[in-house]
Amino acid sequence: MKLVMFGTGDFALPTFQAVVAAGHEVLSLVTQPDRPQGRKQELIPSPIKRDAIARGIPVFQPEDVNTAGAVEVIRSLGPELLVTAAYGQILSAELLGAAPLGGINLHGSILPRYRGAAPVARAIQNGETEAGVTVIRMTPRIDAGGMISIARTPIDPDETAGDLETRLAKLGAPLVVETIAGLAEGTATILPQSTSKVTRAPKLSKDESPIDWSKSAQAIHNKVRSLQPWPQAETFWHPSELGKAPIRLIVQRTAVAEGQGPPGTVIEAAKNRLIVAAGESAVQILTVQVPGKTPMPTAIFLNGYHVFPGDRMGPL
Repeated sequence: MKLVMFGTGDFALPTFQAVVAAGHEVLSLVTQPDRPQGRKQELIPSPIKRDAIARGIPVFQPEDVNTAGAVEVIRSLGPELLVTAAYGQILSAELLGAAPLGGINLHGSILPRYRGAAPVARAIQNGETEAGVTVIRMTPRIDAGGMISIARTPIDPDETAGDLETRLAKLGAPLVVETIAGLAEGTATILPQSTSKVTRAPKLSKDESPIDWSKSAQAIHNKVRSLQPWPQAETFWHPSELGKAPIRLIVQRTAVAEGQGPPGTVIEAAKNRLIVAAGESAVQILTVQVPGKTPMPTAIFLNGYHVFPGDRMGPL
């Protein structure tokens, strides 16, 4: 089948590679324009763009894919189907009409739950024990199209959003290939989503980074996992020693632990154990990062920073 692939994020790469490997003719990769990254703010191409260039597949990077000019470019390629995954823009009805079979999208949740930009992070944040991917028929409404294929997987209790998203990307790639085959053969079944079961998964924000120690230990553990690799959870360590200024800590890995005390109070700080009281039970910090330094296990952190029971973790 002649396809145009739309994708930008790492979640899209396995699908792009699987579609090519299945023998489909990918006429073009449509991906977001390169954005400045890192301290030097260099324009760095995404992995999926680099892969397309290496394969000799043309790359198209419009700022707005729904302009008349961009739609005409895609229509002129003569695609039979549009395939999207982690692209970053909503496709208009006019653009979806550029292919006789319209478009399909790989979404990182078991729809209709977690429609939106951050389905994996929100599922972990809410303590879900199961995740999945859904291939849907695309419409101009966000993640609202009919469902064609679904695959499910358990969520490990310590799995981060980044780790789970990597697994879901690999789980979804063959599902997209199967869906394309079903559409080509006319055997694909499209089921409407139940509007009564819709939940939202809004985009993550840096404003969500601060840890609220009045929450339960499990809720804090889920939050830390959900914000990895971005924007990451953080707190300020307030030393009890006179004259010591608070230090911002990026909390990367945690575990639920036993213990109690006023929320945010350090109740143990020795060897490799840094335990902070939560609103219910306690949180053991396993990996932490001081801004400007590399992430470190708690044992190394405690070796260089003198944390004591009674010190406080919380906002500045």
